[in-house]
Amino acid sequence: MADINKKKAEALKCLGNEALNQEKFEEAIGHYSEAIKVDIDNHVLYSNRSAALTKAGKYLEAIGDADKAIHLKPDWSKGYSRKGVALCNLSRYEEAFEVYSDGLKVDPNNEALKEGFQKTKGFLSGPGNSQPIPSPFAVPDMMQKLQANPKTREFLKQPDYCAMIEKLKGNPNDLKDMADPRIITTLGVLLGFDIRTPSAFTEESNSHDMDTDTQQPQTFPGFQNASFPSPNPPENSTSESTKNVNSEALEEKEKGNAAYKKKEFDSALSHYSAAVELDPTNITFRNNRSAVYFEQENFDKCIEECEKAVEVGRENRADYTLIAKALARIGKAYLKKEDEENALRYFNKSLSEHRTPEISKLIVEIDKRMKEKERLAYINPEVALEEKNKGNAFFQGGKYPEAKKHYDEAIKRNPDDAKLYSNRAACYTKLMEFNLALADCDKCIALDPKFIKGYLRKGSILLAMKEPTKAVFAYQKAMEIDSKSEEAQKGYRDAMMAEGNDPEAVRRRAMGDPEVQAILNDPAMRMILEQMQKDPNAVREHLKNPQIAAKIEKLLECGIIAIR
Repeated sequence: MADINKKKAEALKCLGNEALNQEKFEEAIGHYSEAIKVDIDNHVLYSNRSAALTKAGKYLEAIGDADKAIHLKPDWSKGYSRKGVALCNLSRYEEAFEVYSDGLKVDPNNEALKEGFQKTKGFLSGPGNSQPIPSPFAVPDMMQKLQANPKTREFLKQPDYCAMIEKLKGNPNDLKDMADPRIITTLGVLLGFDIRTPSAFTEESNSHDMDTDTQQPQTFPGFQNASFPSPNPPENSTSESTKNVNSEALEEKEKGNAAYKKKEFDSALSHYSAAVELDPTNITFRNNRSAVYFEQENFDKCIEECEKAVEVGRENRADYTLIAKALARIGKAYLKKEDEENALRYFNKSLSEHRTPEISKLIVEIDKRMKEKERLAYINPEVALEEKNKGNAFFQGGKYPEAKKHYDEAIKRNPDDAKLYSNRAACYTKLMEFNLALADCDKCIALDPKFIKGYLRKGSILLAMKEPTKAVFAYQKAMEIDSKSEEAQKGYRDAMMAEGNDPEAVRRRAMGDPEVQAILNDPAMRMILEQMQKDPNAVREHLKNPQIAAKIEKLLECGIIAIR
């Protein structure tokens, strides 16, 4: 079954590669996603999907897949390269620089990593080799943003406005045109807020499920000392109207927060919806509305609202922590729907925006659960028996590597069958892999302490490893199960003989005898033994004491001491 899944994943990967070469990016993403479903731990598939996502402009998702590839295979350079490219496309050069640096530690001669390292280094011209804050007039998607906004879309029809934009693209610090209200509006659109709008307000809610922070206006150092004239707008101007609308929206949000705390979710939903209507560009209002849907267990609606929140947040350059919160809530909703695969996907997306201990822990727990479910789903005693019989046939034919493969598969199919470990231990013994054979014997004994074959195999392996004392104990255990077992008796005799030829082995076994331990732990006996070592003639005196003589005789029998 495992081989079939791998072949299916490989076929889907090839389809994805073909679609990617033809620049059919969404189709490629689909093929890679299907391949991942059948081969979830294949790092190459995540790397390839990361490449397709980057080509499709889905950079954050590409980072998530690159992270997964790195997690699965930390010593593989391409995962770092994929993540670096995606980060560069988001102009996150400091992070990309660190990723390329980490990749070069793994593969110092990788040309793609070297090139990425040098490229990102060139962007770090700020203080202490930091990344300078880019000009809003130099972002790659500037014209798309201006076209998307109703106000600036009209401005673009005016030739003098277009000329000013081109000038500021070339030199963003040229402030001569900043007195023009159109440029002030443009700056607000590019930075994701209205410059003339109050920036923030204080939240009093302590709810962890509800978003209580608002979008903070970003600052741009190139304009921090600029003087912005305040033109006299006509009565009922857009500026005053916007202020009033935002004020009303914030009021509705506050009412929603109060209702949410009281668990009056219908009322909270009504107020948050009113806030969204008044200011549809604020991600926080949508995040709060999604929290209500979550509490009402309307998880599909919660997911839909969060996805819209992410879309709105990206369009308006919301703080990355707010976007991370929306993505995390999608993951939690999927978790409630018992869709762990999608939950894991969105938690990884959230983590690529903002790392929090809670989400990191959830990812580890879900990943562990998914692997355990996959393992349990794979168990099939009937198939295990078939694989065991195939392994036995190869073993009898002397084809031990082939036999081991079938025993491996049998154990995966039925990991609680002690006999399978015993069979594989025999196979490992033939392959001279004694440590692995011994580990399988211990597993066999742990699963079934009454299965004599486990002890017999262990005894023979220990003899082969020249551990006769341990072999003696293994055969003793076998004889406790079946005192008439000829194999156990013969093994015990062989181990005792081998031990007799190894004084150190005898001594080790003797030290395990409680009576010997008691003698050696007796301070008076230790003093006598030290005296005997210094003066051999002192033995005669001590042997006159029957109690001491008995103890010395016991030590002599066990080989702990010798008298010459």
